[in-house]
Amino acid sequence: MFSSLFSTSPPVDPTAPTLHPVSSNFKETELFGELEPKDTEWLCAGGFVTETQTFYTLAAEGTSLMCQVIHSSIGVWYPTIQFTCKIHNPNTNETIWKSINVTNFVTPPPGLDKRSSKADEFSITYKSAPGTDHPESYTIRANLAADLQISLDLARPADIPGFKIGKGERGGYSYFGPDTQKPDGYVIHRFWPRLKVTGHIISNGKASVADGPGMFIHAIQGMRPNLVASTWNFANFQSELHGGVSAIQMEFKTIDAYGRKGAGSGGVSINIGSLVVGGKLAAVTAETKWPDEAPSEKASVVSRVTHLDTIMDPDTGYKKPSQILFKWAGPSIIKNVSGSVEARVQADVGDVVNPKGLIDKVDVLAEIPYVVKMAVNYVAGTKPYIYMWMNPATLTVTGPDDLAPGLSKGLEIPGKLYNEATFIS
Repeated sequence: MFSSLFSTSPPVDPTAPTLHPVSSNFKETELFGELEPKDTEWLCAGGFVTETQTFYTLAAEGTSLMCQVIHSSIGVWYPTIQFTCKIHNPNTNETIWKSINVTNFVTPPPGLDKRSSKADEFSITYKSAPGTDHPESYTIRANLAADLQISLDLARPADIPGFKIGKGERGGYSYFGPDTQKPDGYVIHRFWPRLKVTGHIISNGKASVADGPGMFIHAIQGMRPNLVASTWNFANFQSELHGGVSAIQMEFKTIDAYGRKGAGSGGVSINIGSLVVGGKLAAVTAETKWPDEAPSEKASVVSRVTHLDTIMDPDTGYKKPSQILFKWAGPSIIKNVSGSVEARVQADVGDVVNPKGLIDKVDVLAEIPYVVKMAVNYVAGTKPYIYMWMNPATLTVTGPDDLAPGLSKGLEIPGKLYNEATFIS
């Protein structure tokens, strides 16, 4: 207390930027930062840090599967580690949701590095096979209940490297607060945008195949979750056509305290995305949407999500979209292939009475551990919700023909779109 009274530090300009988004920190030609081995190691930091590894699979017969490990540090409290799993079969409309606090979590397990982890209830093992068609992979083995076991192998194709936005140690990071060297907090996402998944799920004694395309995200929120964002959006489009196509997008919108003119200038959207065409990572996108500036329709790099035909949902108290439009555009990052790659997909998720492809509306506070809930201190009356949908969708893509025959004239690519919209405040 006394040191702060007699501090010699210069006062902070109240109009100084309190947000330094990764989507604005790198040139358009420098957005692709290939992942290094340490990028996907578990950090397991103290303080107020939430770290996740999330694996998504869109199985060929229609089932969607999400497996996530959540490491939550809350100040001086001992970290809480959860394994969550959501399985949805649209053919039977059956949804399985498991969220358990695991015991004896360790990383690295004996003989492995910190890209692997294990607990009594699961193991996630990283494997390296340089020089092969699939140089990196994960295996997941989980025994989540007497009636639910999961066994998956998720392999990254050689032509689809993992990425973050920007190279180097500071690549991928968005910083909160006036000083990026001593930030109030940070957010980072690292992606494997398309994987080959094989495996099975055993539920109630019955085995089902879980083969299909997938993706992987390693994310860290280095501050209280309710201070990071007021909303999130996520899209995961996958198709087996044209040698393998994916379009992913992750966006968060800051609370009012974090913007480019200090407190009160927030509501900034930071969006990261990528496009895989012809089985190759074709473009990486990142865009910042400032609340006082209309996005340019002529921008050479586009990474945007728009909620359309919003309607109040009495179940959650939020205006949910009836349609969601995702857009991407960016320069090709494939060697000897020049030109822009552009894509768009519009999801019809229906209204409140007649939803389309709705997997779940998750009451976040009902699912997170008690100590996390107490530390987050959500405003009284605020109830965060996550909408999850999966629907057939068509991705429209244009780009150089060297990526895929006929791409310069535009291709309509059918596939599956899993997407989420999260409302926090």
